[in-house]
Amino acid sequence: MTPQLSLGADGVATITLRRPQHLNRLHREDLHALLAHFAALAADPAPRALVITGQGRAFCAGFHLGELDGADDPRLFETMVDALEALPLPTIARLNGSVYGGATDLALACDFRIGVTGMELRMPAARLGLHYYPNGLRRYVSRLGVAAAKRLFLLAEAVPAEGLLALGYLDALVAPEALDAEVARHAAALAANAPLAVRGMKRSLDEIARGAFDLDAMRAREAACAASADLREGVAAFAERRAPRFHGR
Repeated sequence: MTPQLSLGADGVATITLRRPQHLNRLHREDLHALLAHFAALAADPAPRALVITGQGRAFCAGFHLGELDGADDPRLFETMVDALEALPLPTIARLNGSVYGGATDLALACDFRIGVTGMELRMPAARLGLHYYPNGLRRYVSRLGVAAAKRLFLLAEAVPAEGLLALGYLDALVAPEALDAEVARHAAALAANAPLAVRGMKRSLDEIARGAFDLDAMRAREAACAASADLREGVAAFAERRAPRFHGR
């Protein structure tokens, strides 16, 4: 079954990978479905955060190796992950279990990754004779550093959850029964903040991380927030000691 998108009343959207019998491996039809979901989320100002997760005992086993040839579009997987990274709203990977292959980059393209004890990560590209796609390598290096990227790609060894936390791949590591509460805590914090500021700073930080620093664009986002009703509301709420009510304008 292709990935499913839902939107909660709290403004938090969820995409669920739904092939638990195959550890949620991704087929080409799934990549197209994910691209459609990302396009819908990018065009909708209502969602305040996105959670991506999987059904069953694994988060995702990566791309289906039987479809690697991809004659019609060999860069489809890379395009899909880039679209996730480019989403304006903040994103959380709810890693309900282990993550393998291309799914490691899918999770890395999210802004936050929350994992569970007992999970592991393995990037087997070198064992398969595969040179990973450029934007995936760039994401690994910009987000984890070149030493961590070399460890994960060149050794191609399984790394347990505690090691992933030490590498900075995971932002939080919890027992499986605590996963929902930890994800909800992160999502609620993101959804409660001013959308213009969150989306603007996410874009600026990502540009800095990939060496695409654009001072004029960042100044424009800064000015838009400075002139926003959200800033006036945030200042008023702080003075009145109440929770702000932001509307993204």
